[in-house]
Amino acid sequence: MTISDESALDIPKWHEFMHPVLQVLSDGETYSRRALRTATTAATGITEDQLSVILKSGQSKVDNRIGWATSALTQAGAVERPARGAYQITEVGHQALKDHPKSITLTDLREFPSWVAHAEARAARRTEAGMQVAQETGEPGDDSTPEDRISGAIDELQRTAADELLQRLQDGTPDFFEDAVVKLLLAMDYGGAEQRGLKVGGIADGGIDGFVDQDPLGLERVYIQAKRYTTGNSISRETLQAFIGALHGRGANKGVFITTSHFTRHAREYAENLPTRIVLIDGERLTSLMIKYRVGVHVERTYEVVTVDEDFFE
Repeated sequence: MTISDESALDIPKWHEFMHPVLQVLSDGETYSRRALRTATTAATGITEDQLSVILKSGQSKVDNRIGWATSALTQAGAVERPARGAYQITEVGHQALKDHPKSITLTDLREFPSWVAHAEARAARRTEAGMQVAQETGEPGDDSTPEDRISGAIDELQRTAADELLQRLQDGTPDFFEDAVVKLLLAMDYGGAEQRGLKVGGIADGGIDGFVDQDPLGLERVYIQAKRYTTGNSISRETLQAFIGALHGRGANKGVFITTSHFTRHAREYAENLPTRIVLIDGERLTSLMIKYRVGVHVERTYEVVTVDEDFFE
């Protein structure tokens, strides 16, 4: 299982891996990149759940942070690369463990002249859009890696887009909203090979706003109810019951109820205990799906981030 939210997992910050990396290397052996990360993960007691936290780049967040810790130690002269893709502790590293037997902090990095020189070189190349680091100390400004900051910026942009999407849907007409939800389900590969989907609408819709076919012949049909409510105007159990009645009137056993607002607790409990399969999509999930399947949004620009291919040098 891939986990995208580390809030409850307490993954160590990248600099908190520096001491464990040196401890692993303190036996004097030469480690490959992969072996070093595996040993460091074991030494720090990283759990499977923590390992399953994945960055948007597809890399394990734990592996990424161990990589940055190793890189900082190399810049500090505490670790060296005697061969391609190989790592070994230096005398500077052994001394660092003696001077800091429990941990090595961001502040401690300033004790390493080699790391300070690298930090000053980075500061000289930095632009306003780059890393925000205190130039007078050469100390990183926060606990995050560049990948963390990129990921956070993308999340912020997506939250902004989601907020605007929801507002646009709430400000639009009911007909537009019903069209939008049908298009979303088609984009999610409902509708069969022929992309069969239809907005019913009108005063005689019988409580059904649209449908999509799950197969080319239309033998399996999913019916849709779309409620364009303002935030705070929740969908009640009674509203769901009316939708269930409309489904039964058509001999249907599958439905999707989509709203720009949210469902009350009683409504969700009611839906969970129904023999009829009903999927509830609130405003937050709706905008998340629209962004994921590119409905109502488009990719404005794409950035490429490159890093050294360690396998190339092994």
